[in-house]
Amino acid sequence: MYPGAYDPARPAVVTADGGRTLTYGQLEERSLRLADHLRAAGLRRGDHVALLSDNDPRVLEVFWAALRSGLYLTAVNHHLTAEEAAYIVRDCGARALIVSGPLTEFGRETRELASGPELCLGFDDGSYERALADASPEPPALQPRGTDMLYSSGTTGRPKGIKRTLPEGDVREVPSMFQLLFQPMYGFGEDTVYLCPAPLYHAAPLVFCSVVTATGGTVVLMNSFDAQEALAAIEHHRVTHSQWVPTMFVRMLKLPREVREAYDVSSLKVAVHAAAPCPVEVKRRMMEWWGPVLYEYYSATEANGITFIGPDEWLRKPGSVGRDGILGELRICGEDGKVLPVGETGTVYFERDELPFRYHNDDARTREAQHPEHPTWTTTGDIGHVDEDGYLFLTDRRAFTIISGGVNIYPQEIEDCLTLHPKVTDVAVVGVPDAEMGEAVKAVVQPASDADPGPELERELLDFVRERIAHYKAPRSVDFTDALPRTPTGKLAKSRLRKAYWP
Repeated sequence: MYPGAYDPARPAVVTADGGRTLTYGQLEERSLRLADHLRAAGLRRGDHVALLSDNDPRVLEVFWAALRSGLYLTAVNHHLTAEEAAYIVRDCGARALIVSGPLTEFGRETRELASGPELCLGFDDGSYERALADASPEPPALQPRGTDMLYSSGTTGRPKGIKRTLPEGDVREVPSMFQLLFQPMYGFGEDTVYLCPAPLYHAAPLVFCSVVTATGGTVVLMNSFDAQEALAAIEHHRVTHSQWVPTMFVRMLKLPREVREAYDVSSLKVAVHAAAPCPVEVKRRMMEWWGPVLYEYYSATEANGITFIGPDEWLRKPGSVGRDGILGELRICGEDGKVLPVGETGTVYFERDELPFRYHNDDARTREAQHPEHPTWTTTGDIGHVDEDGYLFLTDRRAFTIISGGVNIYPQEIEDCLTLHPKVTDVAVVGVPDAEMGEAVKAVVQPASDADPGPELERELLDFVRERIAHYKAPRSVDFTDALPRTPTGKLAKSRLRKAYWP
């Protein structure tokens, strides 16, 4: 479905503070007007629109305008430098750039560095509203379906544009792949109230908001995540559906008990989490608090495959991210490319009938993502194993594996161990140069505000890990830091962290 299929007075998007509302009637008319303006400016099916915005409700207007025009929408991370943002705008070949008010100066600098695009509209400088006022709200006879082309978060290198073939059909008649996947899985519909605590320039928040507005629900937008404010939004808006990353769970769990218990979260039916593996104890404690409403999926911006697991399944298979069967078939392969037996750890591939994506302007990286013998099997670099029932258990990213004395050590296991230590706010584990072992395991810790970083805390944390996992995996040392480099969706930018230790 599409916005025009619903009651025009119904709220499509509201801000969590209640200050702004975008109705379905407004979303339909304004996205039609923007689509008309882009057509008049010469944009045609397959062209690109870049967007620099915070979590402004008008992001959904731009999304639906692109979706009903056969365009690619590239939402750009506004936490990048202007040079990095300009690289994305230039690389995707954007013919139009749309910028929100708080980012006006950033957008101007980005556009200059990118040497374009020619068409630029600002939410708050009047140009966006003038463009809509002068355009037609009449729906054209044909509204070819567009899609997003987002860039990877760059946690293991320079961001890559992930390009899928444009879908066929009219946006009013053909549901998106994501609607077909997620609507039946999570029960999205007109009674849905969906809380979005993450930035819309990332794949999952944008996709889920698109599914909600395609199925008649209401999106509640937070401008940025705050643990207590998120709980307040759930209570105030009677949120039924939401999506999170494990870092958000950890921060909510570390709120004082009296704060957590002050908010009514009983309206929640589905709390989806993804983007990073969730430590078993974190998820167990969240379900003790929220009830059996946590649903997990494993996928990537590349959408080359997906696994799902519900709360009851997870309690039987703690630590698993689910089974395949809906989009792609799992294949766990060794370094020689051969499929491994059940229980053995290797690279996670998804088998599809055709290549599901390409990295824009980067054939070499596309080939790296393909299986050496089966070009329609693709990987994003994760490693893991499947059990005898076909459930996938992730181990870590291949790029983050530490090889110490010839033995593979997976940082995620150590990070999971330290995450809920009361004196740890955040943690990352990396391999650092070691003359004898090649690499040594180091934990980098952001201590809690009431903890005293130093030799005594280091010893306490090292002992804590050694009591829980094999000694050869335990860190040899701990460094303390004020903050770890994470993306706003909670992904650890470990490549940036490693640079401090590897000249």
